[in-house]
Amino acid sequence: MFTVIKRMEISAAHRLVLPYDSKCTRLHGHNWIITVYCRSERLDENGMVVDFTRIKEVIMEQLDHRNLNEVLPFNPTAENIARWVCGQIPQCYKAEVQESEGNVAVYEED
Repeated sequence: MFTVIKRMEISAAHRLVLPYDSKCTRLHGHNWIITVYCRSERLDENGMVVDFTRIKEVIMEQLDHRNLNEVLPFNPTAENIARWVCGQIPQCYKAEVQESEGNVAVYEED
């Protein structure tokens, strides 16, 4: 089994939709650290699980310097974003989303 890990930083804003009073319901931004884990039993014709550049393009193009509430069809919590990231790359089985120091959400497929 081959595994590749791509870590990248994006800047994006969001506000959470919550049923209780929270400062996070107001629009605010983060420098997010997103880590994508991909694996495959076989390498492609280029000798890769997936091209690191492709991972970066897919995530950065859709999320970097954006208001996540405007581009994602769900409440943009770190947990929901991690699940969404995992679904963007076919070989991805795990994604970590760090929205600030000490706050990390992980989604891992079974």
